[in-house]
Amino acid sequence: MSETRSARVTIPRAQTARAVGLAALAAMVALQVASGISTEPVRLTGIVVAVLAVSAIGFAAAGWGTRRTLAAFGAVVAAGYAAEAVGVRTGFPFGEYHYTGLLWPQLGGVPVVVALAWGGMGLAAYGVAAAVTTGGARIAVGALALTAWDLFLDPQMVGLGLWTWAVHGGYRGIPLTNFAGWLLVSALVMLLLERILGGGQSHQARPPRGLAGVYTTMAVMETVGFAAVFQPPDPLVAAAGGMSMGAFAALAWRRLWRK
Repeated sequence: MSETRSARVTIPRAQTARAVGLAALAAMVALQVASGISTEPVRLTGIVVAVLAVSAIGFAAAGWGTRRTLAAFGAVVAAGYAAEAVGVRTGFPFGEYHYTGLLWPQLGGVPVVVALAWGGMGLAAYGVAAAVTTGGARIAVGALALTAWDLFLDPQMVGLGLWTWAVHGGYRGIPLTNFAGWLLVSALVMLLLERILGGGQSHQARPPRGLAGVYTTMAVMETVGFAAVFQPPDPLVAAAGGMSMGAFAALAWRRLWRK
């Protein structure tokens, strides 16, 4: 009897969380489109990141529960902020850079929205990794999937003047040390998520599809943006980011549709 009551409570909660994820994902798409055609896209950056985070939290909560998801999200936000705070002060692990004053509020020289971005896309990349593989291998796959996103993120944000690099690098002005740093921090993010959410796979045949949806949506929109919307278009970034994120998205959906 108690198991039946628990199921009656859990299913509506999962449905509600999934609905929140879908609504936030739709809002993110609309805001991304508006940002792409806006003459002042920076004004929408923080809102886009916020709804991205809400969407990822909603989908993750539908599969792994609200408490565990919020704990995981909070841990990743804290880790992302700590990495950025160390980075702007020491140059480790990304390289020497600093944030401008365009993104606010800031805490210790780091925009709060940047930490939220680590949390939202961290959950999405972990969802992709959980679909592709099991166990500790999720840490490696998730770290690579999250780092692939930065092939889009850094060129776009540097182009908008949100942060600057002290040394001109080889990938659209971004030093390669940045991607090494991303891989390191992303591995830490995946380790945290695996410790908090990994046990959820034992009672669930598949990870939440919505997280793969968030990751795929971001990959498609960024590819289209760099290929045709942003001025001037950048085919190199569109190809590099699109193929990298697209490969992980394709692997995830291949596994998800088979389960």
